Amino acid sequence: MANDLNTLKSSLTEAFAEKVVNLDEKLGELTLVIKAADLLAVLSRLHSDAKFCFEELIDVCGVDYSTYGSETTEDGKYVADVEHVGPRFAAVYHLLSITNNFRLRVRVFAEDDAMPMLDSVITIWSSANWYEREAFDLYGIIFVGHPDLRRLLTDYGFVGNPFRKDFPLSGTVEMRYDAAQQRVIYEPVSIEPREVTPRSLREENFARH
Repeated sequence: MANDLNTLKSSLTEAFAEKVVNLDEKLGELTLVIKAADLLAVLSRLHSDAKFCFEELIDVCGVDYSTYGSETTEDGKYVADVEHVGPRFAAVYHLLSITNNFRLRVRVFAEDDAMPMLDSVITIWSSANWYEREAFDLYGIIFVGHPDLRRLLTDYGFVGNPFRKDFPLSGTVEMRYDAAQQRVIYEPVSIEPREVTPRSLREENFARH
């Protein structure tokens, strides 16, 4: 397994050279970080080059890095969330090469936080269709060139992107059936937001007896 990772790592470094922003290995898997401008060129080659031959796109995940990671003390106790430095939104592409028995993650950050946009890879992998629609729906990432980019999981007329970290946990509207109008109606959410309180840390061996 280690030899396979080293082979893939060397091939990626050689093939893309200046286009590699970062190439990280953790838990036996590689993550390649590239710029948005290089997205189509790099992923096209990862798909078609025999050295890589990533025939399958397993998933496309949106990520909101507005707060990422946490600050801890030397003994590992949580102190506070850490503000992410750099672009806020990214898409992570999970690739599989059956031919070469490789797996790879490719992370691409959208440059504009106000309107995150990335090129669609649907012309490379048709499976990107619903994956990109999901990331668009939940995170608001716009995939340029997608033939049918519309919401996938939320309702028609839904406002906002529910997986963004600034989206309220209680939502913004609630729906119910109105017997007088004989239809479903939307109203402002009536749930009062509650402050999240930290979990209380109990003494060691609590509730063992």
